[in-house]
Amino acid sequence: MSYSRLIRSELRKLTTTTMPLLFFAVLAAIAVINGSLVVWGTDFDGSKDFISTAADQQSLIAFASNAIIMAGLFGAISVAREYGNQTVIPTFLTEPRRHRSVLAQLAAVSIGGGLVGLVGAGLTTVAVALTLPTTEYGFLVSGSGVARVLFASAFAGAAGAVLGAGLGAVVRNTGGAVTAAVLVLIVAPPLIVQLANDAYSWIPSTLGTVLAGAATDTSISSLSAAVALIGWALVPAAVGLAAVLRRDIA
Repeated sequence: MSYSRLIRSELRKLTTTTMPLLFFAVLAAIAVINGSLVVWGTDFDGSKDFISTAADQQSLIAFASNAIIMAGLFGAISVAREYGNQTVIPTFLTEPRRHRSVLAQLAAVSIGGGLVGLVGAGLTTVAVALTLPTTEYGFLVSGSGVARVLFASAFAGAAGAVLGAGLGAVVRNTGGAVTAAVLVLIVAPPLIVQLANDAYSWIPSTLGTVLAGAATDTSISSLSAAVALIGWALVPAAVGLAAVLRRDIA
């Protein structure tokens, strides 16, 4: 079977369940929270200086960090549930060369994760733009700034989904895969920074912020951030692929 057919098959699996709808509902909720922050949020002195400049607003709509986490959970659940429900068995029977099936699955999950990031960033941007008229400030982010936020969120979402998929392939249990994703993406980064302050610039959340053009305290370039994010994604994906090739299907 060709890779294109394998990828289409994996995409069909992702789109024929309610899971994407649940994730998009969460993304809509996050957008509402951001809009509510614009309407009712204030600084300590009661002002709204946190949205007074284009940089401030771009930082508010920069969704890439959230995209990594959301898409990481998306990828982990998507892959782990296949082993839990044993739907992976007909997949490997259809394409006995497991590495091809796993690579197709990673490709499909990356597309799904990219959409999660893109939709999340789009909804957040729209929510902020619609609620800013309730304040004394207008929407100040340029078109190129919005485009950068959308691209960064889609890229970070794709990387996060591949990372999560790798963890799901290793753990093979939905609850365990979600826990692993939370540990890697939420719990571990602050601990790493405490052990090595220089590591702050290289944790996923910071890398996403750099890509979105909202970072103010790191010296790494956007290209370096993109490469580092790819590294964060490929390491667990490679471990997951190796695990699939070495063990029994069920």
